[in-house]
Amino acid sequence: MVAMTQAPATPKAARRQHDREIVALAVPAFGALVAEPLFVIADSAIVGHLGTAQLAGLGVASALLMTAVSVFVFLAYATTAAVARRVGAGDLQAAIRQGMDGIWLALLLGAAVIAVVLPTAPFLVELFGASDTAAPYATTYLRISALGIPAMLVVLAATGVLRGLQDTKTPLYVAVAGFVANAALNMALVYGADLGIAGSAWGTVIAQWGMAAIYLIVVVRGAREHGASLRPDAAGIRASAQAGVPLLVRTLSLRAILLIATAVAARLGDADIAAHQIILSLWSLLAFALDAIAIAGQAIIGRYLGADDAQGARAACRRMVEWGIAAGVVLGLLVVMARPLFLPLFTSDTAVQNTALPALLVVALSQPICGVVFVLDGVLMGAGDGPYLAWAMVLTLAVFAPVALLILAVGGGLTAVWAAMTLMMTVRMLTLWARTRSGRWLVTGATR
Repeated sequence: MVAMTQAPATPKAARRQHDREIVALAVPAFGALVAEPLFVIADSAIVGHLGTAQLAGLGVASALLMTAVSVFVFLAYATTAAVARRVGAGDLQAAIRQGMDGIWLALLLGAAVIAVVLPTAPFLVELFGASDTAAPYATTYLRISALGIPAMLVVLAATGVLRGLQDTKTPLYVAVAGFVANAALNMALVYGADLGIAGSAWGTVIAQWGMAAIYLIVVVRGAREHGASLRPDAAGIRASAQAGVPLLVRTLSLRAILLIATAVAARLGDADIAAHQIILSLWSLLAFALDAIAIAGQAIIGRYLGADDAQGARAACRRMVEWGIAAGVVLGLLVVMARPLFLPLFTSDTAVQNTALPALLVVALSQPICGVVFVLDGVLMGAGDGPYLAWAMVLTLAVFAPVALLILAVGGGLTAVWAAMTLMMTVRMLTLWARTRSGRWLVTGATR
């Protein structure tokens, strides 16, 4: 499960070693990460054939739901970096104990989010600008899906533990099983049981709790094997929460960007928000695919720094950036070629299809930029450089927000929204590149 760092004899050998490490971690991570947005894509494909209003409602509800979950993505990211450092230092018991603290924190945060979302769902949907026809569907989906939030947070924390232990295969198996169960349950409940959009929400909730149960079995087994305590530790939970604060700020800023983009699209009309939901689902799929290299970066960089090998960490970073650019070019080309085949999977409404087509071209052109951004983001997370990531994302939000809001003032359309998203990714790339060039992230040791 755990690969230790060994210095290669030559630069060519070092390059091959980095490639092997990246492939070994990134390929399974790619499958697992792609399976996550496929939950939303499957829901979109199934609900989209119920009608445009239902798909528009799903677009608003899923954006709100993913915001409620994604603000706590530090449960995976911070845990991966901390566990990987301890793996590099050779302390597996402390590594798993760190992960257990994260899982307990996930359960507490999940309960708190449910308590907030259930009573405020109608207000949140209205605040988000859903139309009168889409709002009831959005409220129904949001309220039911909120019951799966604790499970989703447990999955995040447990995934971070396994990634830090250099294991991305188990998350792949769980994600694939979850996707298959989700798609089957959605079809059965939406059409078989005739529950409509509520059936889609219930199917997703059941699949998410099943995934969480599997992860808990795996992590608990590992904790017992290495003698790590399973009991909640107040100090450990508090330390995990404190370590995640900078990444929480980073993620809140990123989610604010996505919420602003979706809110602008919602105010352009039902066809625009429906098209935006389809494109956002694809963009998330592409982002998670690129993030596979970043996940490898978190685990590899954390392990190198934990083993006091700053030179190896820098070389691995450089190689992963090359991988990110190449992957972005390939994905961009695939989007261009697949456009005519992609849209009919989600809607037969020609107005929605015509609105989405030019925006998809913008998404395709931005993929090489996205490849660099996700890789460098993962590298700095693996180094535990959360404060800088928080500052950089706040700056990016400050640039994006006025540009996006200007779209409504000047009468721009959905393509302009996605042009603003490309601007946002460019700003992120510049700030992350400046940090990695400085070398200030190269802090070695079992803890940062």
